[in-house]
Amino acid sequence: MATAVETSVEGQVGLARLNSPETRNALGAETKAALLEALEGWDRDPEVRCAVIAGSERVFASGADIGEMAARPLDAAPDPEAAAFWTRLAALETPLIAAVAGYALGGGCELAMACDMIVADETARFGQPEVTLGIVPGGGGTQRLTRAIGKQRAMEYVLTGRLFDADQARRWGLVNAVAKKGRHEREALALAATIAARAPLATRLAKRAVLEAERSGLEEGMRAERALFDRAMASEDRVEGMNAFLEKREPEFRGR
Repeated sequence: MATAVETSVEGQVGLARLNSPETRNALGAETKAALLEALEGWDRDPEVRCAVIAGSERVFASGADIGEMAARPLDAAPDPEAAAFWTRLAALETPLIAAVAGYALGGGCELAMACDMIVADETARFGQPEVTLGIVPGGGGTQRLTRAIGKQRAMEYVLTGRLFDADQARRWGLVNAVAKKGRHEREALALAATIAARAPLATRLAKRAVLEAERSGLEEGMRAERALFDRAMASEDRVEGMNAFLEKREPEFRGR
């Protein structure tokens, strides 16, 4: 029996592939639970230093499970579990890369943007079409899209529900790279392998420092960065990395 999320680890890189073709990889309760189980498990595993989230070649993720949402009564209380998914995803320390081909819509676009980097296939199409269903983005779509592409563009695409392609996303700074058709996952895994080869404690601290830049002003961000720098300086990996540089050899990082 197929699972909602297929997982594998090669070297020090985890790969989580959404696998619900009958719902076009909709982010239903089962899929979200399985994805969190994989990602949080890798976050606790010192041998996994970077993770990639992928879908199929035709669809990364089509968004929320509309069947689940349509069945919700008008007087239903807000669902804390739905919000908790995004909070737990944002709390992950392991660097995350989205490998996107085909459609990344609604919650699927939000999932890609919740990752730290995006490698898009040239076939990728992004969008927040929630207004066409009578709702608004609820997983960070308005916030992350605005920060990535600017208020004017975000307003247009959130209010119209229109889609934009991979080349537009690259020009606007939303994606890191656009790959030739069928090569997006390979390029995402190669990027992940490069990151995994770096000092793992340092990459986690650096991720936190970059994210802090979105949350704070310059002065506060500089203080946070310096505190993270001091933590890195107190690590064994710092000693190993600098000695390896001076001795002209490859470092052997241990994450401590």
